[in-house]
Amino acid sequence: MTESVWDYPRPPRVDPSTEHVVVTHRGVVLADTTSSLRVLETSHPPTYYLPRAAFPDGVLRPAEGASWCEWKGRAAYFDVVVGGDVLPAVAWTYPTPSRGFEQLVDHVALYPGRVERCTVDGEVVEPQPGNFYGGWITSRVTGPFKGGPGSSGW
Repeated sequence: MTESVWDYPRPPRVDPSTEHVVVTHRGVVLADTTSSLRVLETSHPPTYYLPRAAFPDGVLRPAEGASWCEWKGRAAYFDVVVGGDVLPAVAWTYPTPSRGFEQLVDHVALYPGRVERCTVDGEVVEPQPGNFYGGWITSRVTGPFKGGPGSSGW
């Protein structure tokens, strides 16, 4: 069953997912869960938020910086630590999300293009175009997607 990102709502909606999500880097599993949340927003592929408990101890390290989402509120960032590698500001969370997004507490999203591999039910994810967005493109969703050339005004 496919979904068009143009059928997703604005403001975004949070949907629970039982899809099997696995994130790896250099062959090391960074997260593995069948209990994630998908944030669905018009023109964006879903962003997967994984329970913090899906990450082994020591993988997430608080990073400097923050950003603001008009819907979800203030995001805090994490570096991802894998062996001797530090991947800066690869993941984020909403410690105190805005009203309507409380489900995101204790969940972490990652930029799929900044780690080796993200899969959803065994399918390798393609990152959303552009460097700002953290959407996960699978065969389940159809675009066009915000983030590519000419889409900044969407």
